[in-house]
Amino acid sequence: MRTIILLSILLLNMHHVASVPKGVTASLKAKWSMTPFLLETSEFIGEDGNEKFWQFIDTVKELTVYKRGESVRSYYNLIIKKAGQFLTHLQVNLLRFALSLRACSPAVHASQQIANDEPPPKGCAAFVSVHGQHSCNPKDIKKLLKAASGRPKPYLYKNDHTYPGVNKTEVPVVILYAEIGTRKFTSFHKVLSEKAEKGTLMYVLRHFIVDLKPQKMLLSGYGVELAIKSTEYKAVDDTKVKDSKTVVSAEDDNVDEVQGFIFGTLKKSHPDLKDQLLELRKHLLDSTSDMAPLKVWEMQDLSFQAASRIMSVPRFDALKLMRDLSQNFPSKARSLTSVAVKQEMRKEIEENQKHLSETIGVHPGDGELFINGLHIDLDIHNPFSILDILRGEARVLEGLHNLGIKGEHQGKLLRLPIGTVDDSYALDIRHPAIRWMNDIENDLMYQSWPTGVQELLRATFPGVIRQIRRNFFNLVLFLDPLQEESVELLKLAELFYKHKIPLRIGFVFVVNTKDEIDGFSDAGVGFYRLLNYIADEYDLPQALMSVVSLYNKVDVGETLSADTISAFLKRKFPKANAERILGLDSEYDYKRKDGGLFYKKSGLGALPLTLFNGIPLSPDETDPEELETVLLQRIMDTTTAFQRAVFMGQLTEGSDVVDYLMEQANVVPRINPLILSTDRKYLDFTATPVVDDWEDTTMFSYLDSRDKTAVIAKKMKYITHNDEDGMAPVTLWITGDFEKVSGRKLLLNALKHVKASAGVRMGVIDNPSEKPSEDNTTLYRAIWASLLTQKNKATAEFVHRLLKEESRKLLQQGTKMKDFLMQGMDADAFEKKFNTLEADFVRSQQLFCRDVLKLKPGQRAVISNGRILGPFEEQEEFTVEDFHLLEKIALSGSAEKVKATVKQMWISPKHSSEFVMKIDALLAPAPKGEVRRDVHFLKNNHSVLHLSPREDEVYYDVVAIVDPLTREAQKISPLLIVLSQVVNVRLQVFMNCRAKLSEMPLKSFYRFVLEPDVPFLANDTASPGPVARFTELPESPLLTLNIITPESWMVQAVRSPYDLDNIHLHEVSGVVAAEFELEHLLLEGHCFDLITGQPPRGLQFTLGMRQDPLMYDTIVMANLGYFQLKANPGAWILRLRKGRSEEIYQILSHDGTDSPLDAGDVIVVLNNFHSKIIKVRVQKKAEKLSEDLLSETTESKGIWESIARRFYSSPGSRLQYYAVRSSLAKNMCFCSVWSTFEKSITGGGAKKDDGEKKKEDVLNIFSVASGHLYERFLRIMMLSVLRHTQTPVKFWFLKNYLSPSFKETISHMADSYGFQYELVQYKWPRWLHQQTEKQRIIWGYKILFLDVLFPLAVDKVIFVDADQIVRADLTELRDLDLEGAPYGYTPFCDSRREMDGYRFWKTGYWASHLGHRKYHISALYVVDLKKFRKIAAGDRLRGQYQALSQDPNSLSNLDQDLPNNMIHQVAIKSLPQDWLWCETWCDDASKVTAKTIDLCNNPKTKEPKLMAAVRIVPEWVEYDKEIKQMLRQLQEQDDTTQKKIPSPSQHKKADNRRDEL
Repeated sequence: MRTIILLSILLLNMHHVASVPKGVTASLKAKWSMTPFLLETSEFIGEDGNEKFWQFIDTVKELTVYKRGESVRSYYNLIIKKAGQFLTHLQVNLLRFALSLRACSPAVHASQQIANDEPPPKGCAAFVSVHGQHSCNPKDIKKLLKAASGRPKPYLYKNDHTYPGVNKTEVPVVILYAEIGTRKFTSFHKVLSEKAEKGTLMYVLRHFIVDLKPQKMLLSGYGVELAIKSTEYKAVDDTKVKDSKTVVSAEDDNVDEVQGFIFGTLKKSHPDLKDQLLELRKHLLDSTSDMAPLKVWEMQDLSFQAASRIMSVPRFDALKLMRDLSQNFPSKARSLTSVAVKQEMRKEIEENQKHLSETIGVHPGDGELFINGLHIDLDIHNPFSILDILRGEARVLEGLHNLGIKGEHQGKLLRLPIGTVDDSYALDIRHPAIRWMNDIENDLMYQSWPTGVQELLRATFPGVIRQIRRNFFNLVLFLDPLQEESVELLKLAELFYKHKIPLRIGFVFVVNTKDEIDGFSDAGVGFYRLLNYIADEYDLPQALMSVVSLYNKVDVGETLSADTISAFLKRKFPKANAERILGLDSEYDYKRKDGGLFYKKSGLGALPLTLFNGIPLSPDETDPEELETVLLQRIMDTTTAFQRAVFMGQLTEGSDVVDYLMEQANVVPRINPLILSTDRKYLDFTATPVVDDWEDTTMFSYLDSRDKTAVIAKKMKYITHNDEDGMAPVTLWITGDFEKVSGRKLLLNALKHVKASAGVRMGVIDNPSEKPSEDNTTLYRAIWASLLTQKNKATAEFVHRLLKEESRKLLQQGTKMKDFLMQGMDADAFEKKFNTLEADFVRSQQLFCRDVLKLKPGQRAVISNGRILGPFEEQEEFTVEDFHLLEKIALSGSAEKVKATVKQMWISPKHSSEFVMKIDALLAPAPKGEVRRDVHFLKNNHSVLHLSPREDEVYYDVVAIVDPLTREAQKISPLLIVLSQVVNVRLQVFMNCRAKLSEMPLKSFYRFVLEPDVPFLANDTASPGPVARFTELPESPLLTLNIITPESWMVQAVRSPYDLDNIHLHEVSGVVAAEFELEHLLLEGHCFDLITGQPPRGLQFTLGMRQDPLMYDTIVMANLGYFQLKANPGAWILRLRKGRSEEIYQILSHDGTDSPLDAGDVIVVLNNFHSKIIKVRVQKKAEKLSEDLLSETTESKGIWESIARRFYSSPGSRLQYYAVRSSLAKNMCFCSVWSTFEKSITGGGAKKDDGEKKKEDVLNIFSVASGHLYERFLRIMMLSVLRHTQTPVKFWFLKNYLSPSFKETISHMADSYGFQYELVQYKWPRWLHQQTEKQRIIWGYKILFLDVLFPLAVDKVIFVDADQIVRADLTELRDLDLEGAPYGYTPFCDSRREMDGYRFWKTGYWASHLGHRKYHISALYVVDLKKFRKIAAGDRLRGQYQALSQDPNSLSNLDQDLPNNMIHQVAIKSLPQDWLWCETWCDDASKVTAKTIDLCNNPKTKEPKLMAAVRIVPEWVEYDKEIKQMLRQLQEQDDTTQKKIPSPSQHKKADNRRDEL
């Protein structure tokens, strides 16, 4: 064998001379400095809980001293070891993965940025901020605290680390800015932690590193693609560049097997032949990397052939082979054509595909990933979000593992459809105590309305309330007639009734419930009896209208009196017998108590109260001023839900609408905010008890929260009322001081509930108000003694007797405990246990209450299946009804489902209840995502790759469905390799192949940059970081490099002498190295006007910090109210921009931010790599309601708003507006409205405002370019513009695709030629259909974001293609009258007749669509941005693009086809033909008058751009020479000074000032 290899090498050496390896590398750095691993580790641990964070901090107090003596690897391992004290083995692996991703670095840098915003005192390694005053010395803390209360408290963020001392709200807040692990930190920490434990201050820690390393971090978690470009039209620059000095080793390539040679094995066997083996490998690779195109018949089976090859290698190599084939497919394709595919494999794949299509909707070729049944959409998810999923799953998986649940039962429990917590619970309104004023289904006044539920689906005008004869909308008012607020609410109800708003209105009057009461002395009772009397004589609506007039006799500030009622009765009904109506024996007193009892039982808060369809409205919403608007909005919102129910067939003609509403999952018999709250805390039952006893209080005090909980759970005894299965799926722990009345009452109510409800068990925990002793634990020790010695039923009866207040008195009078024993109890056993029980175990229980439940001594709480409710206020009652509600919520949430699964495990009933409690506490708080899928395959012998997990360890169930030759395979294969290195997995990969391929499935090389751990070099120093490496690439194809990052990253190329758009390795010696930078993390949002519900188009936001409030700004789109802002890790302040935005609007509320909902300044913290999306609601200021953001003058808003302003501007009159609107909508002809609307859109009849202010005369030119050739053309275009105008010019360039060299030189060109410029940037929104090809993305940017790329101050902008030469003054084009159109384009020339066969717009779709209109070219166009924004042209273009771009065959010339397609909706002004001449379409005669010349591609000759430029445009060569001379001088300056290019001139700073730029 050795001889054969040597012979092969000798033969090779005859033909080959060793060459420098060629390749491409791409790396991505963060914008901010490197953050220490120790700080990142603390953030990782902090995400598991505040307690662990501070324990870790105490452990690593002065760890940085080891930095000096240890190697980098040793110090890293030391940090991991320290973290391992608080993390499980699985969590440590996830920590390593997080550190390799630098996932916690943004959190550390955010703290650093907040510290810089303070700003820090000079020369301080650590400092404290006490209410705005700073000190670098721990000794100054005392002095700073003295006057702190007089200064405002600092703002605390949600992610701040607060020391777990006695955190009182009234104490001063001290923020420590320091680097953990340093001595300076320790000196501060010692002082602050001691004070925090005593409760004298609140101690908050934020990271601060005084000497940040200038070194930037290399990031991972992104993809890099080298796409093969079409060379149909040659577009490569011929300018030479200096070669890179970077070297890439062939060793880094992942390909091990080449043409049957396993090079890994050969290198081990023949280390002395290492260099020759490398050369042999390269030769074999070159011969297999044959890029000659395949015939169609050779392509057909490629997907199956790749799968066959993958399935034929050992399992552990299969994923690597899949990665190699998918990521290097263009050079591997030919080698696959000879692979034979077994028939059984093909058949199995087809059967599995049919099954997958039917069960989970996955089709051939689709790529899907499932982790524990959770669908991981790789278009949305990235390694950072997958890490979060792994961490979330780890908690549940380890919990189940610790509870001894493995295998199929684990899967079943994970897949349980546990109900999400509903935050809008409704009260059942089918109660006899509610008095309904009207009934829409039966009252005559509504008889003309249609009755069918299908009416909901009929189209109406936006905002119209449908009048349908069904009780869809129900309003219930709980009122005390004596309250002042009741009057306004009654008047409002009367208004709703009069205007026939489709709202069923009911009342619950809460008045005195005493049996004997006189209406002449109690005004509330008098009111109720009077109401009944009038209702009997007339009807309830008439009665309510009458009593409203009664309130008119009550003076402001006074309450209704009995005398006023008597006088009203006498005046209005002189013949009525007042005694018979109002007196003690009134005939009109029926159902008086019902309202009060229903109100008390409902658990609702303070009166007055409003329920809409049973859902309680907040006190603010119940305010009569707001209620009207709130109800109309609720009606609109609820209509949508009803429409969905009708459409899905859930609500039919035969349904009772109120019954349908009240049978929803969110309807409860009682409203208790504590029980129904969405903010729920749970105990962690997953630990195994480390000690068996709780008598040793000292030992117990050293345990952490999980261990304390484990001991309590193990020792707990229960009073049980099992269900028919012998189980109790709901476990209650009652905590309190049972020597106090409140404690005994809570326990008694719980006991009553246990007796009444099967399937509940109850344990009792004592929390005495004082230090536990035999005297203050008598009652509890008696309860505990009975639990230990007596049977269940006897214990329940005994405890019930003991808790009665008469028993308490008897005990105090000296009655012995044994006298309370029930008949049948074992008195001797009880007495013996009671007399020997000491109070030590109660001390442990008190510690548990303090440390785990966070209760003060004596406070009460209820724990339901691990969910903690409490502490209760001293006077707060938790009734038997509350326990019933708590049980209903626990069972409906998850306990019922968990019980059903546990029942299948065949565990004894005694242990089953314990299991249900512990599993429920584990699963209920787990984040509720989408439903987990049970993905399985019919057969898995030939088409499914299996990797088994390590036994007796927690494992993740991972299923991948992937065609090995797709973009998904390029991503999934490296992800699965890393995943299997990070965690224990049971992996199944199904080869989801496509048959009969007609084209190459992949046209790119790809690398996914991801590491399972921080890499180190052989000398124990840290490796430079993760890099994408492409080696062994074929040299013939032209490649373009794309970097594919997580959605919210804004990345730019910062260093590469090469043209990354046109990489031709044949012309390169060495390596093409590209360095990118994560320039910004994106903050995205959606903004809506609260009144109209519409996005406020043109509204501007600014983003900044306290020291610099305007760093970036943006404009709100009409599409989804979307906006985006550039940011980086830190705390940011979002404000309305000063000017019209701030004058007209105010921010009312916001979601997803870090400040309170109603705060005017919106604070947003960016502290991770994830997308941050916020929602902002704004409203016009009262005095600005008629103003429009996008016009300087007040304009009409259309028919409905004009009606509203003219007639209905008074309070309460919006109802009339809605009533008019509804009737108008029924009877109005829409024709005239739409014709007016059409005119406003297409620009018909618009006139220019002559009164417009004269603005600064600037010519704004916009252009895009990618690649060195087009940047060369761009500079020449700029020069040609400048040569022909006297007007000051400002160029706007799309920054996203500019090369580093262009960005470096543009400022110098601006200085030399005296123009302004800005680099504009906009990230393609996630909701807008994504393009994958770079050229099409650039085309999209030309047209789709014109309304948000430029500041509102820019009125007009001219787009000029980079490859254009201007021969006229573009000021003339700017000032051209567009006749009301938003933009003007030049039509394509028709004069060059020999090109008629290529004029696609003359036939087919375009001919019929355009009619008499012309097809326009997108190389030059002028945009009137004011008109463009006013008619929402950008939003319309994006809407049409979204609809058309789903079809890959439409919009083939995106930037051109889209405006031409929309010509009927968004008018185009046809510019005179001489504004754009192009040789391809225009004849030679017309060239003389051409104002611009465009170097269009010629489909007939395919002439390269450079040749065409030199031939067609004589002045082009001169311009080119001039630019080259300027660049040469710059280069010479740079070479001689060896300094960085000076900072760009003033105009460049605008780059950072604008966000949409």
